[in-house]
Amino acid sequence: MLSCKISRTDRDPGDDDGEPPHKSSVIADNDDLMTEILSHLPVKSLVRFKSVCKKWLSLISNPYFCHIHCRGNPLSVSGLFLHKHSSLIKPEFDFVPFDGNATGIPFRSLSFIDDATGIKMVGSCNGLFCFSCLKDNESRHTHYIYNPATKQHTTLPSPVGTNVVALNLAFDPSKSPHYKAVCVRRSGESFESYQIEIYSSETGSWRPSGNPFYNSYEVVFHNAVYWNGAIHWIGMLETSLYFDIEQEILGTMPMPPKYEDQNEGKIIYFGESRGHMHLIEIYGPPATTQFDVLEMESDYSKWVVKYHVDLDALPTAYPEMVLNYHNPLNVHRYTFHVLCVVRGEKEEESSSLVLNIPASDHLFGVTRRIGTQAIYVLTAEVVDASTMVVCIMMPQHCSAEANMGSASFTTSQGAMINYTK
Repeated sequence: MLSCKISRTDRDPGDDDGEPPHKSSVIADNDDLMTEILSHLPVKSLVRFKSVCKKWLSLISNPYFCHIHCRGNPLSVSGLFLHKHSSLIKPEFDFVPFDGNATGIPFRSLSFIDDATGIKMVGSCNGLFCFSCLKDNESRHTHYIYNPATKQHTTLPSPVGTNVVALNLAFDPSKSPHYKAVCVRRSGESFESYQIEIYSSETGSWRPSGNPFYNSYEVVFHNAVYWNGAIHWIGMLETSLYFDIEQEILGTMPMPPKYEDQNEGKIIYFGESRGHMHLIEIYGPPATTQFDVLEMESDYSKWVVKYHVDLDALPTAYPEMVLNYHNPLNVHRYTFHVLCVVRGEKEEESSSLVLNIPASDHLFGVTRRIGTQAIYVLTAEVVDASTMVVCIMMPQHCSAEANMGSASFTTSQGAMINYTK
C-alpha cells in the first residue's frame, strides 16, 4: 500500500531548483538586457526611473549608458533657457519649450552657487552649461559645469595660467561620455599672443595644448560654436579660426564674401543645429527684416545660403517691433533678435527661426497666419513684461517669393540663450 504525505511549505515556487525563475526577474538581473531596454526610452522617462531602485539609478547614471543612449537617440532641441541679465548676483532663468508636452521649468536659479557675484552663463553644449562667478575674497572667476537633466554640477579647477579670455565647452555624448573645456588665455606680455589649455572631465585636470599663437584675424573668442568636432570662433576680418578637439590643431575657415555695393555687415547669429553650423549677417539699415541664413560646408570651403528670410509682414502682427522715433529718411527700423535656428529632424523637413521681440500682454499665445504671405508663427510666448519669444517655420525649399512656410517639428534637448531686458 502506497501512502503519500503532503506538507505545507512557505517557500516561493521560484526558489525551487527545479522551477525556472520568473521572466521579469531574469530581465531585472541581466544588466546588459536592462541597459538595452532602457536605452530606447526618452530622457524624461529615464530621469523618473532613477528613483525606482538603486540598481536602475546606477545603470542610468553610468557614463557608458549615457553614451549608448545618445548614439541611438540623436540630439535635438526641446526648448531654450533664457538667462536674464537683470540680476547678476542671483540671476533667474526662463524656459521656453518647443515641445507642447513639456511641463515645468528645469531650473530657475543656481542654488548650488553660494556667496557669488557676477554670475553669468559663458557657454553651453549639447545639454551641458558652463557658468562663471566671482566669489567673495577671490581674484579669479570660478567655473561650474551644470547638467539640468540630472541636477548634477562640477566645479572646474582654475586653469594653469592667468588672463583668461574665454572658456568654451566641447561635448558630444554620442562619441564619448566625457566633456572637455577649452580655455583661451593671453600668453606672455604681448596683448595679441594667446595660449590654449584643455580640461578633460576624464582626467579632471588642465594641460596646455600646442604653442602660443597670434590673433591676427581679430577673432572674438567669447562667442564659440562646437561643430564637426571642433570649437569655432568668428573673426572680424575675412578669416575665422577653429580648434580641432581630437587633433588639437588650429585651422582657418572663410567668412562670407563681401560685395562692393554692400554696407558693412553685422553678425546677428552664430550657432549649430543637428550637425549644421549657421551664421546670419545683415547689411543695410539696422535690424532689417530681410536676411539670409548661411550654412558652412563640412569641408570649410565656403558658406552657402540655406534660407532667405523675409519678415516684412511680421510687424503687422507685432507692431512693438517698430522703433518709434523721428526718422527724417523715413526708413523703417525694427527691434528683434535671432535667438536660434532649429533644423528639422530630417533634411526634407522644415526648420525654425526663433526670434526675441518686444512683448505686450495681449499677444500671449498668438498663433496666426500673417496677411497673405506664407509666414506662420508657430508659438509666441511672453517670458516677462518686456520680452517675447516667437518661433517661425522655414521650409526646406524656399525662394524670394515664398520665404516662410508651415510644417511640424519635434525636439528634445536644451540650448542656452542670453538676453537683456
